[in-house]
Amino acid sequence: MPTQTKTFTIHEDWTVVILGFIIIGLSLFVFLPEVPVFKWSNQTDLLADVFDSANLKILLFQFLYLIIIGALGAFLIGKSVKHFLSGFPIVYLLTVIALIIAGNTEVKGLNLEAVIFSLIIGLAISNFFKLPDWFKSALSTEVFVKIGLVLLGTSVIFSDILKAGSLGLIQALVVVLSVWYFAFWLCKKLKVDDELTMMISSAVSICGVSAAIATSGAIKGDSKKLSYVISIVLVTAIPMMIFMPIIAKYFNFPEEVTGAWLGGSIDTSGAVVASGSLVGETALKISTIVKFSQNVLLGIAAFVISVYWTYSHNSSAETAASKPTLKVIWERFPKFVIGFITASLLFSFLLTAETRDGVKDSLKNLQGIWFALAFTSIGLETNFKDLLNNNSRKPLYAFLIAQLFNVIITLLIAFLLFSK
Repeated sequence: MPTQTKTFTIHEDWTVVILGFIIIGLSLFVFLPEVPVFKWSNQTDLLADVFDSANLKILLFQFLYLIIIGALGAFLIGKSVKHFLSGFPIVYLLTVIALIIAGNTEVKGLNLEAVIFSLIIGLAISNFFKLPDWFKSALSTEVFVKIGLVLLGTSVIFSDILKAGSLGLIQALVVVLSVWYFAFWLCKKLKVDDELTMMISSAVSICGVSAAIATSGAIKGDSKKLSYVISIVLVTAIPMMIFMPIIAKYFNFPEEVTGAWLGGSIDTSGAVVASGSLVGETALKISTIVKFSQNVLLGIAAFVISVYWTYSHNSSAETAASKPTLKVIWERFPKFVIGFITASLLFSFLLTAETRDGVKDSLKNLQGIWFALAFTSIGLETNFKDLLNNNSRKPLYAFLIAQLFNVIITLLIAFLLFSK
């Protein structure tokens, strides 16, 4: 058995690139998985839409689709396919429950994303029930996250950068660079550990959850630390989403400035849209453009962080006294970033707008489900004590202070660029 496993083992990062492009290829040339309905506002909607027989069939097909992809991944990286096939149905069922909770209109209004419910459900089960070792070993957190990240590349379209206009791009670049560096410096001053420093800096400066996930993948970060950062991002976004439009109206900020301020400060795209819509149509448009400009920088940031981390955190005996060679950098470089960038280039330059639009919703849904599966898995393999003990108050203080800096510097830049 061990000999056979070794024969077919492929590095995890190359495996997720292969799986990601199998999904993209199937979507483009074979069939497009339907998007299940999770949106509901009352019990009638829940029964009529979510638990409708047609929607349940879509969920069943999605389950079969995902378990086949996941089993192939387990086989390629040398994990037990049998254990994966036994454990995945439980992870999928818990994830669907999280997606249904997140699909409620009132919950959506609070901008609470499915990943936070996936994490909570996983944590609740792992802390109240003793899970067997085979089940924990079958969890494929890293694979799920990285497949989602490769698919995320399909939504980063270079032509959309041009639509943002020069002002949106200038603001995005200035905000991302200044806020990232400030957060990095602050974390170092507060003696926050290196992994949390990178995740916090990226989350607060670029695009929240996606940036934290991409950074964690790029530095091969601890999933418990990632959970901590994402929890802070999502909880912090709620008061920002509510109070920033109120502050803007109270001080009579121009709508263009308000939109640029919201888009550059609030970390999640959903909260940006929600807060922009509270102000007006112009604010909504500009906030979305600015936020998207920041999102586009995610691929570049992930690449730079990967190189930096590989170059500065090489602990091998041969290179302890000197910087690693290009060969060492390549060996340690997270290959899934190549999949992310390749997917972005493919969808930006080789596919027509009509083709992109035709697969966009389905791929977005698949990206979201892989992320949600990953956070269910993180919850299932995490103890509450681990989550709290590994993260003192210092990372929280660092995030909140960096976020305050982000709010102030973004407002100043918004006035400089967008006030008439």
